[in-house]
Amino acid sequence: MKNQSKVHYNLSRTMNSLITLLFFSILSTFKISNSSPLKPHPLPILPIPSSQQLQWQLGSMAMFLHFGPNTFTDSEWGTGKANPSVFNPTHLNATQWVQIAKDSGFSRVILTAKHHDGFCLWPSEYTDYSVKSSPFRGGAGDVVAELAAAAAEAGIGLGLYLSPWDRHDPCYGKTLEYNEFYLSQMTELLTNYGEIKEVWLDGAKGEGEKDMEYFFDTWFSLIHQLQPGAVIFSDAGPDVRWIGDEAGHAGSTCWSLFNRTNAKIGDTDPLYSQEGDGFGQDWVPAECDVSIRPGWFWHALESPKPAVQLLDIYYNSVGRNCLFLLNVPPNSSGLISEQDIKVLEEFREMKKSIFSNNLARKALVNSSSIRGGQVSQFGPKNVLKEGLDKYWAPEENEKKWELYLEFKDSVSFNVLEIREPIHMGQRVASFHLETHNTVSGKWERVVRSTTIGNKRLLRFPKVESRSLKLVVDKARADPLISYLGIYMDKFSVSSGNTTKITTITRTLKEEQQLHDL
Repeated sequence: MKNQSKVHYNLSRTMNSLITLLFFSILSTFKISNSSPLKPHPLPILPIPSSQQLQWQLGSMAMFLHFGPNTFTDSEWGTGKANPSVFNPTHLNATQWVQIAKDSGFSRVILTAKHHDGFCLWPSEYTDYSVKSSPFRGGAGDVVAELAAAAAEAGIGLGLYLSPWDRHDPCYGKTLEYNEFYLSQMTELLTNYGEIKEVWLDGAKGEGEKDMEYFFDTWFSLIHQLQPGAVIFSDAGPDVRWIGDEAGHAGSTCWSLFNRTNAKIGDTDPLYSQEGDGFGQDWVPAECDVSIRPGWFWHALESPKPAVQLLDIYYNSVGRNCLFLLNVPPNSSGLISEQDIKVLEEFREMKKSIFSNNLARKALVNSSSIRGGQVSQFGPKNVLKEGLDKYWAPEENEKKWELYLEFKDSVSFNVLEIREPIHMGQRVASFHLETHNTVSGKWERVVRSTTIGNKRLLRFPKVESRSLKLVVDKARADPLISYLGIYMDKFSVSSGNTTKITTITRTLKEEQQLHDL
């Protein structure tokens, strides 16, 4: 019995040892981490953009193409009485239009499929006043189709302008009849030419013209039904708003926030359009339209703006949280003129020269705090990376929101770029940049401004420093910064060593908004 018990004891010890070895063997195959769970991203602050609006806003620039009988009659607002036979662009090449747009950095092209004269650049089945009654392509031409094919081939977006005001069709002024006519033409455009990225409408109408009630809500619903990926532009949105002028300049304060109930197509306060609304309930970003020439249609005796003027408009549109819509009208042969091409090439090279070299990439970047202490997720180095997915976020409930850039050697620059991750909402209401004076030991303000949004570009006299500090003064919620850049612009008009810039002034309304926020 004793021997038998001893055998059982030894067997039990052996089994326990095997089980222990097996346990530790299995345990060793697992990696035990001491790291804490990731801190979640902060909540977006409403309103925020739709996917269509976000794609549109990140596109930065679009090219408008005003083309039609006015091109051949030396007119701006056609009467609707021009004979269709005047429309005959013998060398029309939509591929040239698109390639120039793409090479110049434009993300989409927008064609005046029908301007106020009522002439249609496609063979509409609802009127004979179109390309089918012209000698273009022997009456079998379709400008919209040619442009749609060229844009699809080049991989850039297509937008269409269908003028609500129609000076040709006799049913204009008969509310029900004309709205049916208009929506029938809109349906043709949105169902026969592939994907449409933008539908452009306005409230333009000459004085003394027939009264006309447009069923805008019905139009908007149908457009979104037929082209769910498109944004709709008008004075009052619903997706994109007019900036309120045709100079291409946004307000120095420019929110994507807006109250659509405060706007009416054809009758919106220009100042409200320019600035947006820091307390707005709708996301309706602004588009700045301007023509490369004095007129919107091509005229033989007109010349394009110089490239440096386009650069200035770029700063005051894209650099103020807007999209820059530049009209480049094809000429009577159906091509974009060589004069205009040369200016666009110069404009492209200027932008490339300035913005291809972000001097901030040479800096060591730190911040006043980091959300959750998670450097990789929300750290300050994220501001040197392109894209919205990474950004600097400060710790919650902090009173100081600052980014610091320290350079090994002094850097000279005269342009500041800042971006917010707008898919998380627009937050910053005011900020400023400082440099450290090594002689006095004090921080000195370089520039101060208000909103940021998708992109803010600020010009100022050239500064030189090793230490920079970006300070967010006021925000609707904890600020988030997705990108920061500093650059040297050698092209903007200068006087001596000082860059000539538009002085940023604040209205009492702006100051009150900043105080309230």
